[in-house]
Amino acid sequence: MTEAKKKILVIDDDADTCSFLGEIFEEEGWSVRAAMNADSALASVQAGKFDLIVSDINLNETLNGIDLLKNFRQLAPQSQVILISGFGTLETAIDAVREGAFDFISKPFNVKEIIATARRALQNIDEQAKAENDSLRELSSRYASSGLVGHSRQMIELYKEIARVAAYRSTVLIIGESGTGKELVAQAIHSHSPRVARPFIAVNCGALTETLLESELFGHTRGSFTGAVADKKGLFEEAEGGTIFLDEIGETSQALQVKLLRALQAGEIRRVGATKTTTIDVRVIAATNRNLETEVQAGRFREDLFFRLSVITLLVPPLRERREDIPLLAHHFLRRTCQETGKKVTLSEPALTVLLGYDWSGNVRELENSIEHAVLHSRGQIITPEDLPQRLRAPREEVEVSLETRLFGDLPPLEEMERRYLLHVLEAVGGNRTRAAEVMEIDRRTLYRMAERFKIKLDGE
Repeated sequence: MTEAKKKILVIDDDADTCSFLGEIFEEEGWSVRAAMNADSALASVQAGKFDLIVSDINLNETLNGIDLLKNFRQLAPQSQVILISGFGTLETAIDAVREGAFDFISKPFNVKEIIATARRALQNIDEQAKAENDSLRELSSRYASSGLVGHSRQMIELYKEIARVAAYRSTVLIIGESGTGKELVAQAIHSHSPRVARPFIAVNCGALTETLLESELFGHTRGSFTGAVADKKGLFEEAEGGTIFLDEIGETSQALQVKLLRALQAGEIRRVGATKTTTIDVRVIAATNRNLETEVQAGRFREDLFFRLSVITLLVPPLRERREDIPLLAHHFLRRTCQETGKKVTLSEPALTVLLGYDWSGNVRELENSIEHAVLHSRGQIITPEDLPQRLRAPREEVEVSLETRLFGDLPPLEEMERRYLLHVLEAVGGNRTRAAEVMEIDRRTLYRMAERFKIKLDGE
C-alpha cells in the first residue's frame, strides 16, 4: 500500500534557510512549500492542507512564530507544528508547548535531529504527548524569572520537560551533579505551576542531623524533647498548598525515609511527640547527586520510597556536556557581579577560551564563583586569564580547539548551515557587527574570524 506524500510548509524569512530545509525534507520523499512571511504562511494554510508546519519563531515582522502557531491552531488544528529559534529560553519553550507546538528546536540545528523530529510529528502516534500539550495550554500565564540560563539542546529539552510536568501534582525527582542548578529547576517547576501563589520551601536534608531534620520537616509538640518549649509547625505544614524541595534526599536515614513515604502516600504527617496526624496538601520535589538505584541495591535507600519519588525524573546536565552555554552563563554572572560590586569589567577572549576549556567538576556553581573571583581580582577593565582562579589556568593535555568550534559544541559539521545562519543574522541586524555578535552570543573578534572562515564580507570591509 503506497502512503500519500506528506505535505510540509516551511516558514522562514531567510530564503537560504527555506531552501536548505526544503532540500532535506524533499530527500525524505515529502512535498515541501515555503513561505517567507506571515501573510504568505497564513494564506498557504487557508488554501491547502499541510501535515506539518515548520516555522521560525523570530520572523522579521509584526507576527512571530508563536503568533502564527495560535492562528494555526484555529485554521489547521490537524497540522503538527515544529517551532525553530536561535534564541531559545525557558519562557519561549513553555509558550511553544502551551500553545500546542509538537516540538521546539534551537538553532543551529542538527539535520538528523530535525528529520527525526519531523518523522515523529508526521507519524502522529504519540497520543500521550497530545494529551500533555492539551493540559499545558491551561497553564497559568504568570511566568516569573526562573534563573535558569542556557540555549543548548540539553537545556531546551529540560525546559520542555519543566513545561510538561509543572501543571501536575506528581512527585518529581531531579538528578544531577552538585552545582548543576537542581534547586533552580525545582523553583521553575513551582513558578510555572498552579501552586505559584503558595510557598516554595527548600531544605537541605544533608545539612541537619536526623533528629533536627525530623523536627524541621514535621514539626514538634511542646515538651517532646529538651528545648521544645512550644508547639512548632514543620516545613511540610508551612508549605501547605505549595511545594517542598528536599535537596540531597539520598542523605536521609532509613527511619526518616519511612516517615517521608507516609507523607507521600497518605498525605499525612505527625509532629514529633504528637498522637494525631495532620493532613497536608504539598507537592514534593526531591533532588540528589547520588545514584539512588545503587543506594537501593546497597540497602541504604528504601525501594518503595525511591519508586514513589521517581514518578517523574528530570536530569540536569553537567556543564561540561553543554559547553556552548558557558559564554552565556559567564556573561550572566559577570553582569550580576558587576552590579553587586560596582565594578565595570568585560571578559576577554583569551579568558573565555580558558573557561571553555575547563572541565567544571563543580558545574554552574563553580563557574559563578570563578567569575566572581575574576571580577574581584581584575586589575583593569578587562578580565584576562591571569585574573581567573589558578586551577582553571593549569596546563592541559587536550588539543586546543578554536573558540567558534567550542561555541557550536561537538555537533556534526554543519559548515554550510553555520554560514547561512551568520548571513541571516547579519541581514536581520542590517549588517551591524556589534548587534550581530550580541545576537549570536559571541564577541566581535570571533564574529570576524567566522566571517573570514566563511569568506563573508562585513560592512565597512
